[in-house]
Amino acid sequence: MARWQTDRVSELLVEAGAAPGVEAVIVETTGDARQNVPIHEIGGQGVFVKEVQQAVLDGRADFAVHSAKDLPSETSPGLVLAALPERADPRDALVGSTLQDLRHGARVATGSVRRRALLSNIRPDLEFAELRGNIGTRLRKAKAFDAIVVAAAALDRLEETPEVVERLDASVMIPQVAQGALAIECRSDDSETLAALASIDAADVRRVVEAERAFLAELGSGCDLPVGAHATLDGYEISIQGFVASMGGLNFQRGACQGLDGPVLAARLAQSLK
Repeated sequence: MARWQTDRVSELLVEAGAAPGVEAVIVETTGDARQNVPIHEIGGQGVFVKEVQQAVLDGRADFAVHSAKDLPSETSPGLVLAALPERADPRDALVGSTLQDLRHGARVATGSVRRRALLSNIRPDLEFAELRGNIGTRLRKAKAFDAIVVAAAALDRLEETPEVVERLDASVMIPQVAQGALAIECRSDDSETLAALASIDAADVRRVVEAERAFLAELGSGCDLPVGAHATLDGYEISIQGFVASMGGLNFQRGACQGLDGPVLAARLAQSLK
């Protein structure tokens, strides 16, 4: 997925005439290296970005391409979120069964505490198992469970078409903050790269993603509880829904609001849920 995203951003830059070509710099992250440990146990958000960010800060790379959902709510010193070029389907996808067809006590695999909390709220009878690895690995493991949960964007980008897939409505399974969006960081003093990346920034994507990130920021950069937020645009107005839950999902708070200033609305919503 990381290589696909990098290739996609390279393609966008070339198409915009902002770069004649892009050379990929491959970096292994903590999240890639420690696939036998649940994500929330090795640092949660940030485990897939720190080493990539350091490569930019060190000058080994001019910019970093991330899944926006992997970024902490606060940008690292010396870096700037220079472009949010596009967003794929932000929803979660249930693979192997539909939600309605899951038997009582079904075993569902996901490494996400957010997904577990949301599914527990909908179906308290479900049991959960850990699931790590790239999308291909996860799909190969699916047969060992009644179902697995993955990002719909991953299926679309890698052109994976499992036999049974249900894309869960964002009003039911509130997505992870910025899920499906691409995010590009560069050094804050690199004016040439900033100008190139500005050419592929998408204003509508930035508006909804910044609102969702404001929701997470209000909860605190160190928040490792199950949380999610999803913003949509209707003309100039923005709507945002979010939730916060205890780790087991028993204490579950959700809400929604709409207006014109996304980050302010999102921060107020997060504060009310806290």
